[in-house]
Amino acid sequence: MMGDSLWISHGATGAVLRRRSFITVPLFALLLSAVRVSAQLIGSLDCHKTCVCASNIVSCSKMNLTNVPGDLPQYTAVLDLSFNAITRLRAEWTPVKLSRLQSLLLSNNGLNFLSSEAFVHVTKLQYLDLSSNRLHQLDEFIFEPLEHLEVLLLYNNCISQIDRSAFSGLNSLQKLYLSHNQISRFPLELVKERSRLKTLRLLDVSSNRIKVLPLHELQALPAWIKNGLYFHNNSPPCSCELYDVVAHWHLKELSSATDFKRNHTCVLPGPQKEKMAVLDLNKVHLNCSEVRITDEEAYLEQFLVLNCDTRQKDMLKSWVLPGNIPLPSANKTAVMRSDGNLQIGPLRAEDSGVYTCFATSDSFNETIYLTVVVFNSTMNGGLENLKTAYTTLVGCLVSIVMVLVYLYLTPCRCACCPGNGLEKNEPQDSLHSSTVSISQAHEETGQERVEGGGFPYRHVGFLEIKDQLEQNGRLNPIGEEDEEWQGDNRERRRSDAESVSSACSDTPMVV
Repeated sequence: MMGDSLWISHGATGAVLRRRSFITVPLFALLLSAVRVSAQLIGSLDCHKTCVCASNIVSCSKMNLTNVPGDLPQYTAVLDLSFNAITRLRAEWTPVKLSRLQSLLLSNNGLNFLSSEAFVHVTKLQYLDLSSNRLHQLDEFIFEPLEHLEVLLLYNNCISQIDRSAFSGLNSLQKLYLSHNQISRFPLELVKERSRLKTLRLLDVSSNRIKVLPLHELQALPAWIKNGLYFHNNSPPCSCELYDVVAHWHLKELSSATDFKRNHTCVLPGPQKEKMAVLDLNKVHLNCSEVRITDEEAYLEQFLVLNCDTRQKDMLKSWVLPGNIPLPSANKTAVMRSDGNLQIGPLRAEDSGVYTCFATSDSFNETIYLTVVVFNSTMNGGLENLKTAYTTLVGCLVSIVMVLVYLYLTPCRCACCPGNGLEKNEPQDSLHSSTVSISQAHEETGQERVEGGGFPYRHVGFLEIKDQLEQNGRLNPIGEEDEEWQGDNRERRRSDAESVSSACSDTPMVV
């Protein structure tokens, strides 16, 4: 009995163990598969199934990853995570520092969050692709650790807000793509404040919602910046200033204008908000004047700086003077400056002509022609002529005023003026009686001599008899007048008659 019971117990135990073993095996298989799935979801690197590892390149594209694979080798130089489902890039996406990582591709992931510390462990990045995601804003100093970054792709997102310090620290950035977003403000500080992005040579803000363009600032930029500045497919209002900018860039054959000639559009004024090509404004609307590349104009004795405005930066430049004369090294009137521009002056009339700048590089050559016209006058020549005319006019006005003062404001010496002691109705003080009516003057003279026995008051309006005799060539010696008055009346009348005829007659007197 006992043996049978022991056999039964052993048999039961074996059955239980066998049953447990059958249960354990499927559980272990399920656990292993769960670990594999979790490893794929959590991001454990699998160079055989999840990713393709080729030397220092790790490509995990189109694997439906929701997180960045962990345990990335430190020698990784290129990491491709595009076309996955990584919606958030946290600070701990790589716990170890990837000091050799140069290219990181995260496009087409539905990415909508970037941690402010997302790039602290990949400071040697040179190429970062965040295009075709769902980013809405760029926070302050988010790219600051990437001091070696050269290319940043942010196109085809939903970016509408960019902090002014978002791109701070990108000292090596050369190309920035921000097209196909919802940006409404032109980021002028990226190209104007050269202390921030000194190496930037391509900025693409096309296909956004920019309605106001800083046209004067854009026109003043160097050609090598304008050559890589793309702002087509926006909605600025149509104006002749906008036409001048686009047409001038097209004449200079800048890529941003020639490559997208028909895409530079503007909105016409009116309720319909109709769009048209900017370069057609002078033909149909606004009647804008034709744009030409202006020549340099200057005057004698001026100094002029000719700018060799090339479409590429840091090119080797050389100048040729008018008449195809190479620039001599000992020339004093034409000197090439350290920035490649040519300074000429003091200008002479013979300095007019076409100056040629030859710019060369390893892959590009460019020739720029500058026409200089020197006017045969000094800068202030017109001003001096204006001063002379003004001085002449003032002199004429002063002369007229002086004549008027002389005629109307001189002191009155007539007896009729107040304060001279005689009334106007006294016959002996009448101007008419002293000069005009000669017979009346003689009668009054005789009457005065008879009544008064002399001349108690002698005042003549213009000339006395003695002065009249002297002015007509008849010398009146001293005392002659008194002697005549002492003679008989016949002599006196003859003397008076002679004096009258000599003073008032136009007949020449023969002595």
